[in-house]
Amino acid sequence: MNSHLSLSLQQAIEQLALGTVTPEQLTEQALAQISAEDGEGRRAFTQVYAQWAREQAAASTARRAADNALSPIDGVPVSVKDLFDVSGYVTTGGSRVLAEAPAATAHAEIVERLLKAGAVIVGKTNMTEFAYSGLGINPHYGTPANPWDRTARRIPGGSSSGAAVSVSDDMCFGAVGSDTGGSVRIPAAFCGLTGFKPTARRISMAGVLPLSASLDSVGTLARDVASCVALDAAIAKQPLSLTVKDLSEAHFAVPQTLVLDGLDAAVSDAFARAIAHLRQAGATVTEIPLTELSELETINASGGFTALESWAWHKDLIAQRADDYDPRVVSRIRRGEPLGETSRQRLVQQRTDWQQRVSARVQQYDALLMPTVPFVAPGIAELEADEELYFRINGAALRNPSVINFLDGCAVSLPCQAEGAAPVGLMVAALPMQDEALMSWALEIERCLNA
Repeated sequence: MNSHLSLSLQQAIEQLALGTVTPEQLTEQALAQISAEDGEGRRAFTQVYAQWAREQAAASTARRAADNALSPIDGVPVSVKDLFDVSGYVTTGGSRVLAEAPAATAHAEIVERLLKAGAVIVGKTNMTEFAYSGLGINPHYGTPANPWDRTARRIPGGSSSGAAVSVSDDMCFGAVGSDTGGSVRIPAAFCGLTGFKPTARRISMAGVLPLSASLDSVGTLARDVASCVALDAAIAKQPLSLTVKDLSEAHFAVPQTLVLDGLDAAVSDAFARAIAHLRQAGATVTEIPLTELSELETINASGGFTALESWAWHKDLIAQRADDYDPRVVSRIRRGEPLGETSRQRLVQQRTDWQQRVSARVQQYDALLMPTVPFVAPGIAELEADEELYFRINGAALRNPSVINFLDGCAVSLPCQAEGAAPVGLMVAALPMQDEALMSWALEIERCLNA
């Protein structure tokens, strides 16, 4: 493993500022990791921009030499998910259906923001087709293997699968993904990374291929909280201004409904360990019923916003190219076919009512704590071979993270496993537009868990 590429994004920022490494050095090492014959690069990326990345890095090196860096991340290699338009390239959404579509004629707004910050975009990352699964399996472009227990080839989590592996395998320092029901936090949890899903309205969706406009958000994956915040600062309309927090003043809540059901032993142990560490550090952690969470299954029984809104976007393509879709994706999209405006209005009303009641229950707490996913990453082959298992595991993976999308809240998944153990994510979540307080607490929780 290359020493420079073992750095977190925040550490890379610091090394670039000190001049101990150049953008060109970081970029060459990232490209080498992507192209390594025995690596996951060909499955983690759908497009690699080697020449363009070198040009971006050279320009950054020149700026830094002139003491004219555009932002702290100027010269830092990053990846973007294949939902974001990059001018001159096709946005495939991880699908063969769009492989021959016209190239984008403009950058997505977040891509434009990254370039204006001087980030080096090394390529677009693979994903579950059209972002419609939490597992990360892709029959068209291959499935990148989880960095943990790689010989067993476990799922990376989805839908931002390549985003997570691009960071875990040092192909970049940070990745931008999307999160409609956990698609940043799930792969972060499975791969031992940090994944931040901000309040959706903080980051523009212009130039982003949608899954469900009511639930979609753009998030960041990196090795730690500071790195996610630094990347978020480049793409958000308003950067976060974090404050120092004291865990002895914290009051966190652990919901007892739904989110603790069916935990495997590794997750149960890691979660209990994390809560114990926080309590030892002086945090007050209260168990609360939050029975409103049990209503979500009924509210979304017909497929919810995701099925309704994805069907509206895909119906014409499905009429022409249904056989070219991943059958496990198209079957879920088709659930939206019978849903219309009446269904939408009912969902909007139910969501608004639910959000108000949940907000009233949790607003007194600094954050909610729960496992990100109830189990450690299973094998790719077993899920590919068993359709019933695929859908059952997918639903379970999405269960906890999707609560926060429906709430329109913000959340971060932090690694909380003991050293050497399978990756497990601790989700720290808060109400809408509480991102600054959330990530300030996340920094302290991270320090506590790593102590």
